[in-house]
Amino acid sequence: MDKLVVGERLIEPGERVNIDLPVALLHTQTPLNMPVQIIRGLKDGPRLFVSAAIHGDELNGIEIIRRLHQNKVLKRLHGTLITIPIVNVFGVIHHSRYLPDRRDLNRSFPGSERGSLAGRLANLFMTEIVDNATHGIDLHTGALHRTNLPQVRANMDDPETKKLAKVFGAPVILNSDIRDGSLRECAAERGMPMLLYEAGEALRFDELSIRAGVKGIINVMRELGMVPKTRYTARHKIEPLVARSSSWVRATESGVFRAFTALGARVGKGSVMGAITSPYGDNEVEVVSPVSGIVIGKTSLPLINEGDALFHIARFQTSRGAAENVEIFTEHLSDIEIAEAVGQSPIQ
Repeated sequence: MDKLVVGERLIEPGERVNIDLPVALLHTQTPLNMPVQIIRGLKDGPRLFVSAAIHGDELNGIEIIRRLHQNKVLKRLHGTLITIPIVNVFGVIHHSRYLPDRRDLNRSFPGSERGSLAGRLANLFMTEIVDNATHGIDLHTGALHRTNLPQVRANMDDPETKKLAKVFGAPVILNSDIRDGSLRECAAERGMPMLLYEAGEALRFDELSIRAGVKGIINVMRELGMVPKTRYTARHKIEPLVARSSSWVRATESGVFRAFTALGARVGKGSVMGAITSPYGDNEVEVVSPVSGIVIGKTSLPLINEGDALFHIARFQTSRGAAENVEIFTEHLSDIEIAEAVGQSPIQ
């Protein structure tokens, strides 16, 4: 088996270790570290990294990784699982998306050993994590006051990435462009298949999103041969639909916003999705969908300004099929909750 060294620590086959990678000193001279958890199987196989909280206010991924580590399926691991539950330690401490230098870490890759704070942290992640992995999953949520339907964003032009995106099991896949300076861009340049999972809202735990994240990661690990296949089969298998494109519906007026359309709902072109009024209840303006599709993101803040993003709509060849996927997805996660309540473990 190939050697695996992280933070100057040699990880032997069969080991399960926690490593603190030094990031920087606070202005109080208190050292700040990035926690890394590594499980190496006795048999060789893929090396998968799973990262969370690259944006410090996106917390669902922290809980997803905690639950992943508690799953019994990891006792039969082939290959290596590298998890980083908190990448942006600064941001998590301050409940902030950004680093103290006000930079977005996910626009700072691959970084530099002598660059800005964001650049140095990005460089540390690349050299210690990405360079030691063969595949990656990065966990995100919507921004502050904005919630996302569970979805995978991936380069569907790459066959290996496409296969993993489909087995993850989210109801919607966005064949999204890669952002400059993002972790996904740097992984793609290295030929690494990588998925980005988006679900829920910043600074909140969302149970459905967390359950879907744990299940999706294990699905990917099964596809990679890292953990055994299961005898459990869902009543309805989700065949994710790939969105052709997506767009935001923005506020045409400032005021108080009332949403009439739920996350995951199917809308047609011209559908009334909500209304904006003044605080005094007059001058009501309807919010109308300019396209047909599925609502995959929406604002949770009723106080809005002109130009604010209200709904994110994904467009498909058939939005009816996508809506059915969302229903099956939600129903299946409810089945998991019932099974766990009676002592079964369908996602192991």
